[in-house]
Amino acid sequence: MRRPALYSSASHPRKNAESRDAPDAPNASPDTHSTPQPSAPPPAASPFTAPPSPRLQQHLSARPWVLIWTVISLMGLLLALSLTLSARPVAPPVTQQDINAAVLTTLKTRALPSPAAKAYQIIAASVVSVVGLQKTPPGKDGAERSVRSIGTGVVIVDKGTILTSLHVVRDAQTIQVTFANGLTSAATLTGMQPENDLAVLQAQKIPSDLRAATLHSAPSPAPGDLVMAVGFPFGIGPSASAGVISGLERTFQTPEGQRDIHHMIQFDAAANPGNSGGPLVTMQGEVIGIVTAIYNPNHQSSFVGIGFAVPIEHAASAIGLTPF
Repeated sequence: MRRPALYSSASHPRKNAESRDAPDAPNASPDTHSTPQPSAPPPAASPFTAPPSPRLQQHLSARPWVLIWTVISLMGLLLALSLTLSARPVAPPVTQQDINAAVLTTLKTRALPSPAAKAYQIIAASVVSVVGLQKTPPGKDGAERSVRSIGTGVVIVDKGTILTSLHVVRDAQTIQVTFANGLTSAATLTGMQPENDLAVLQAQKIPSDLRAATLHSAPSPAPGDLVMAVGFPFGIGPSASAGVISGLERTFQTPEGQRDIHHMIQFDAAANPGNSGGPLVTMQGEVIGIVTAIYNPNHQSSFVGIGFAVPIEHAASAIGLTPF
């Protein structure tokens, strides 16, 4: 009888336990007479049951007081900080008496600008000098001469619209205005109101930062109110003079005697030839009138303490309400 062939176990690599035990593994041994026993899996390592290293055990057992003193020091620091904050004094609330005392101290120790100075700072950028030029026919010597009329104007629209007195520019062939920053420009006469001696000019060139004046609306001025006149008296300026309103609803007759101007404001701030057309302003820098004339009983063109201005509500209607 023929024996089956035998194979040495050393001539084949060992299969792992799972491959050997699987009943459907293709490489399983055909020997059915021996059943290998499954080997027990190695115990799983647990991080919770692993003993600490000998060095860590030695450190914890040798210095347990380090952790204790660290906790005690931290608690002490927190306690000291708490006591420091609780002991800090609380500032008392500020009372009205404290505010009044601080204001009085400031007023005594610091010099504040006067109301007139503040008003001037507000209006100065809107005041312009106005020069009218007229050429006269040649005289006996054949020479042609120019006549200059000097006055003042105030910018009422930041596009270069200027209000001034009509008698400053009425007969001028050329009108020049000079702004607060020194820019000089030609100007044209765009409107007039002869009954109030008012004229409206339009400058051809204007500064980029031109600022229009604020026109006063309410309340109405009253005698005794502080006012300031700003202009170019005798071409000198801009000049400022302060005074009060002396009266309202005054009537003034023009030097030529051609007409009367009604509803005028009388004031005592110094004004001279060249102030005509300039603004009469409040201490808030708002225009309440246009300086038009001075009382001149001695015919010397010198100020005797009485000036007249057209109220701004009448000046605003110089050419209707169009430019305002």
